[in-house]
Amino acid sequence: MMQGSGQNPHPRGAFRLAALAAGALLASLATAPNANARPHHHHHIVLQAAPPRAPDNAGFGPTAPGFSAILIDAGSGQVLFEQGADTPRYPASLTKLMVLDLTFQALRENRLSLDTPIPVSWHAASVQPVKLGLRPGDTLTVEQAILSMTTMSANDAATALGEFLGGGSEERCAEMMTLRAQALGMAQTHFENASGLPNPSQVTTARDLAILARDIVVSDSQFQGFFEQTKFNLGGRIIYSNNQMLKIYPGATGLKTGYTTLAKHNLITSAVRNGHTLIGVVLHEPSWGTIYDQMTAMLDQGFGTPTPADLAFLDAQSQINQLNMQAPPSAALAFNAAPDPGQETGQGSDQFVPAPAPRRAPVTPTLALAGWTAQFGSYSRLENARHLAIEAAHINGAGIPRVTRLERHGRILYTAQLAGLTQSAAHQTCWAMAARRTACTIIPPHLAQLGEFNG
Repeated sequence: MMQGSGQNPHPRGAFRLAALAAGALLASLATAPNANARPHHHHHIVLQAAPPRAPDNAGFGPTAPGFSAILIDAGSGQVLFEQGADTPRYPASLTKLMVLDLTFQALRENRLSLDTPIPVSWHAASVQPVKLGLRPGDTLTVEQAILSMTTMSANDAATALGEFLGGGSEERCAEMMTLRAQALGMAQTHFENASGLPNPSQVTTARDLAILARDIVVSDSQFQGFFEQTKFNLGGRIIYSNNQMLKIYPGATGLKTGYTTLAKHNLITSAVRNGHTLIGVVLHEPSWGTIYDQMTAMLDQGFGTPTPADLAFLDAQSQINQLNMQAPPSAALAFNAAPDPGQETGQGSDQFVPAPAPRRAPVTPTLALAGWTAQFGSYSRLENARHLAIEAAHINGAGIPRVTRLERHGRILYTAQLAGLTQSAAHQTCWAMAARRTACTIIPPHLAQLGEFNG
């Protein structure tokens, strides 16, 4: 792959030196009005120093020419490829992955549930598009906020959820996000908001985002289904995903897209081939076509030349990715349609502007993955459980594969599942698994919601 122009073998040092050289300009920027920046209040939390505030058109640091990329093995964390992986970049909507990481942690610890109501403040309702069009006083559930973020990347949903996690303060949530990043080893990451809307102090790197994505893939596997949804039913409206990798790359399982004018086009993708999971990060590409091509080439290179068995597996996964759950309509809540694929947060003529929405009642919960579930096969390795779930979907020709993370006697296990089945299909799946000498359990719909069944 071609080396991007302007890449420095010591990007951290170059960034700091350039920032010092532009001290006067930075000082004037720090005092200039900024619609997205808010004052810092770190009296009660000790944080590492925030990255310098780089001018928007400086041409160095987060806006340095070229792209940044990294490919890692999700199981081992081994870096398979990297280019400019430590160059500071603006994260755009990839920011939302950290909000989701905090949310999944709270769900695992039973500090939240999927049907916990999230209030919508004036601030959350007033953020820039892309957004659902929520109004002050509306509510949505944690589940709906998660799905709104993983599909259309809704800024109002992310801000409302961030405020809730921060005890009513998005600024407090940003502090929590930064502390979490430091705990994970994301040494060059600093957050100022929950949505990823432009802020000169909100900076990360491709390497740091790979660390975050791996933590979600490995530690939050029971929530993987959220990232694999290409659409979902919310208040009688179909909300579509912006992530085209789910459609164009066989084996893709998420995770996130992001765009602003300065951040350019950004993408994090996890993919599974023959039980092997890779995670790719590509940042600062000029177009969606370019970044999807780059990610595809990088993943293909990481997986190597496919064998006939791989091709059969990929064909099955391609069919699985086209399956979408049809949730029943919830309360009469009119949301705006999703933007064209790839349109995300940002400024300029290509931003998505929602149509005015009528006054509406609070949102009632919807099922992200409705129907019966067949559960079978527990493993100590996430990759083995994922492979079995996908293989079972190929055998049965129905269902959405997912993995549930269980803790038994102090040991972490990963259990394969097929979700969204009819009762008959769930029985057929268990019969097929029994023929393969694999124990299988049928879970009825009222226990099959994400996070409500732990074996």
